[in-house]
Amino acid sequence: MSLLTPDIGLLFWMLLSFLIVFGALAKFGFPIITGMVERRRQHFAEQFEAADKAAAKLASVEDDARKMLEQAEKRSAEMLSAAVADSQRIVDTARAKADSEAAARIEAAKNQIEIEKQKALGELRTTVAMLSVDVAEKVLRSKLDKGDADYLATLVDEAERNSAGGVKES
Repeated sequence: MSLLTPDIGLLFWMLLSFLIVFGALAKFGFPIITGMVERRRQHFAEQFEAADKAAAKLASVEDDARKMLEQAEKRSAEMLSAAVADSQRIVDTARAKADSEAAARIEAAKNQIEIEKQKALGELRTTVAMLSVDVAEKVLRSKLDKGDADYLATLVDEAERNSAGGVKES
């Protein structure tokens, strides 16, 4: 029997093992991941709502600035120029602050989504790799009997060489 051409029985058991692992992931792992993504989505929706509130507050500040301008027009020419300068400064400051806060929140939300996504993918890859190693180990143990001790020793030596640095084909 060659490792490069496995028999039908081995393929069947590998496929069955894969389907069991995939089924377990679909039932237990994927709902957790999608739940985490949904919680993050809700968090970002709240952040966008806060950004909308900040924009509404900015609009309110702009309305207040316009009212201040109308009152300043009723005053003398000297007070008019002072009021215009003050109101414009307030509007610019509020707009700059609201814009920078909204941009910072949106950027932070995007970064957090990416971090959570990478973290979830990394955990998933680690889990799949560990399960694959466990399945391969169980398949090898079931295939090897006491008469294959030399073959097993060769595999262990080869694995030790591979983990020590270079990958060497036999």
